[in-house]
Amino acid sequence: MTNSNIQPVLKVTDLKKAYGAIQAVGGVSFEVRPGEIFGVIGPNGSGKTTLFNSMLGQITPDTGKIELNGQDVTQLGPLELNRLGVGRTFQTLQVFGKMTVRDNLIVAAQEHQGTMFSRMFAPNDSNLGDKADALIDQFHIRHVADKKAGELSYGQQKLVDIAMAFMSEPDLVLLDEPCAGVNPSLVGGISTLLKDLNKTRRSDGKASSFVVIEHNMDFVMDLCHRIMVMVEGKVMAIGTPAEIRANKQVLDAYLGS
Repeated sequence: MTNSNIQPVLKVTDLKKAYGAIQAVGGVSFEVRPGEIFGVIGPNGSGKTTLFNSMLGQITPDTGKIELNGQDVTQLGPLELNRLGVGRTFQTLQVFGKMTVRDNLIVAAQEHQGTMFSRMFAPNDSNLGDKADALIDQFHIRHVADKKAGELSYGQQKLVDIAMAFMSEPDLVLLDEPCAGVNPSLVGGISTLLKDLNKTRRSDGKASSFVVIEHNMDFVMDLCHRIMVMVEGKVMAIGTPAEIRANKQVLDAYLGS
C-alpha cells in the first residue's frame, strides 16, 4: 500500500460543496489505495457527511472530481455507483425486517446478476445462496439465518446490514458509523470482522477497500491503515493512526489533549 504508482481505488480531488454561504466541504483531496481501510474523523459540522454523500452520488459537488478505479464518477448516482462496485452501509439500518437474514443478503446482490429478464428465470436464490451462506458463516450469524431480520437484536441487524454491503464483492465499501448504537461489547467484534473481511480475497483475487466514518476513536485507531482528519470542511491531516495521535494540531483542535 505504500507504492505511489498503484492506481487508487478512490481518488477525490479538490472537492467543494456549499449550501448558501456555508462551505460544507472546502477543497478536499485524498486517495484510497487498493485493500486499504481509510478512516475519516472530525467534529460535528466538519463536513464528513457531505463528503460521504458526494462520494455516494447522493449529492453533486459544486466543483472537484471523484474517480473510481480511474473512472470519473463525479456525476453518477447511487445505483450507477453500486453497479460499478461501490457498497455502503448507512447510519440507520437498511435491512428488510419481514425477510429472513439469508434473503436480505440475496436481495442485496441481485441487481448485479445479469438483466432483469435473466433474473426472472433464475432460481429463487438467483444462484446467490452459496455466497450468502459463506457470509453468514463469516459473520457468525448462522443461528439466525432463517429468522426474519426484524426479530433480531439491534446488534445482530447491524451485522446483517454490513454483510449486505459485501454481497456484491465491491471494490469499495463506504461504512457510515458502523458502531453507532451498538452495544460496546460488540464493537471489538465488528472491528475484528472488518479486519478479516479486508484480508479476504474476492473471486477476482483482490481485496475490497473501505472508507469508514466513525466517532469511536478507539475503533478507528485500531481498525484503519490511514486516517483523514476534517475540521470546518477542510483536511487538517492525513496519516497513520500513530501519526494522527502524535499530531499536535489534531490534538489541540479535535482530540482535546
